[in-house]
Amino acid sequence: MSQSAQNGKPRIEPVTGRYLQLELQGKPHRIYFEESGAGVPLLCLHTAGSDTRQYRALQNDPEILAHYRVVAFDLPWHGKSSPPEGWQDVDYKLSSHDYTQAILAVSDALALDQPIVMGCSIGGRIVLHLALEHADRFGAAIGLQSGAHVEPYYDLDWLHRPDVHGGEVCAGIVSGLVGPSSPALHRWETLWHYMQGGPGVFKGDLHFYTADGDIRDRVRDIDTARCGLWLLTGEYDYSCTPRDTEFLGHAIAGSHWQIMKGMGHFPMSEDPERFLQYLRPVLGQAAQARLRKIPPARV
Repeated sequence: MSQSAQNGKPRIEPVTGRYLQLELQGKPHRIYFEESGAGVPLLCLHTAGSDTRQYRALQNDPEILAHYRVVAFDLPWHGKSSPPEGWQDVDYKLSSHDYTQAILAVSDALALDQPIVMGCSIGGRIVLHLALEHADRFGAAIGLQSGAHVEPYYDLDWLHRPDVHGGEVCAGIVSGLVGPSSPALHRWETLWHYMQGGPGVFKGDLHFYTADGDIRDRVRDIDTARCGLWLLTGEYDYSCTPRDTEFLGHAIAGSHWQIMKGMGHFPMSEDPERFLQYLRPVLGQAAQARLRKIPPARV
């Protein structure tokens, strides 16, 4: 599906963006979210240092929108969501607790009933936490580029230094994670989002990804009878490798996993048409798992 105007004619996308005011960690926040479509709620979580625009293709796909209400929001400090008052006096560090509470708060505020939750990278990690700790709140979980842990493989201090351009460094570091066959249009739009991140935000997200969010010792406790779990990982990813996802697939009884050929760390953003071919059948399976959890009176 092309993201540009078709046949030279302007096109208004079916995506609606709004702001949600709610309290997180005892402070008022202004959270930006987008939604499109109708039906089964699908809550999408962006990667570290980026924002909701990564799901632009998913939110424009007619086949998806005919059956799913696709919701994506910018975490605090990301995209169009501002940091809380007093941000200039603190160092931003994302924790598993704060990450989880933000997701639950947005889900509650938007009255999402047993949503399917799907996240990529840090989002793929947090869906493991959600499936383990809040299985009854979600109809199913889909992890993109999900790994239980990753060791830092470069000096994270380069992500927030006064002597370098933070946005360009962030984009440069993740550029090698994009699949080699990804279309140039989508590759560079994915990197552009990283170039626009706030100072220190990508680095702060990686506190969760490399330290606080380590769930290696707990993934075997995920009960897929309570929350079905599907894992999709691109073969060209040295951050969350296919081997990392294979470990999860074998460790979590009843989980489903697949390696996506030719894809990298940002499947929904770097090569959306190829990604949707993998996602559509998985979404159908996840929707059926969700349906089995919902009492007949609420279906």
